[in-house]
Amino acid sequence: MSALDDRIAQFRKMTTDDAENELGHFRLGQLFMEDNQFGEGIKSFERTLELSPQFSKVYQLLGECHTKLGDTAKAIEVMTAGYKVADVRGDKMPRDAMGLALGKLGAPVPNAAPPSAAVDDGPDTGFRCQRPGCGQGKRAMPLAAAPIDGADGLRIMGEICADCWSGWVKDYSIKVVNELRLDLSSEFGQGEYDKHMRGYMGFDEPKSL
Repeated sequence: MSALDDRIAQFRKMTTDDAENELGHFRLGQLFMEDNQFGEGIKSFERTLELSPQFSKVYQLLGECHTKLGDTAKAIEVMTAGYKVADVRGDKMPRDAMGLALGKLGAPVPNAAPPSAAVDDGPDTGFRCQRPGCGQGKRAMPLAAAPIDGADGLRIMGEICADCWSGWVKDYSIKVVNELRLDLSSEFGQGEYDKHMRGYMGFDEPKSL
């Protein structure tokens, strides 16, 4: 079994054990894309959107899977919807990527949403979290300091909101350690932990992009 096969098996187990884990389904979909299993990737991304319909990055990857399988009409449908979601949320990177993809497919790019279309209520903090799937919108609060040492810590402080960092530390990181049985005292275990942390933050992209 290859390293990629092993990772797919691990995330299959994670999503089977916790069917409501949208980030587990998202990561599994990315791994399927790396393995050119685009049909399986579609299933994982569709499940992710069932759990988190505002997760704009998923629309982009789901559309890419349909494109790889030659279903242009479905790819256009998915990415047109995803472009609108990303635009309202202010998710610039997936929005622009879907706009570019739609243009390559010969489809019109939706008009930008007016400011009044913003979906979140409450005061605007001025900070925009860059983690795919962040639900805080304009309510996102920045971290007061880098939560870990090094370049990753500085990037997290600049791009990731306090709520998303807390979600990693208190929930998802524990699932990763337990499900993958990581020994954080080993170089391999720490490396895998860091890899999944960066993936959770949206710092890593699947190889097929």
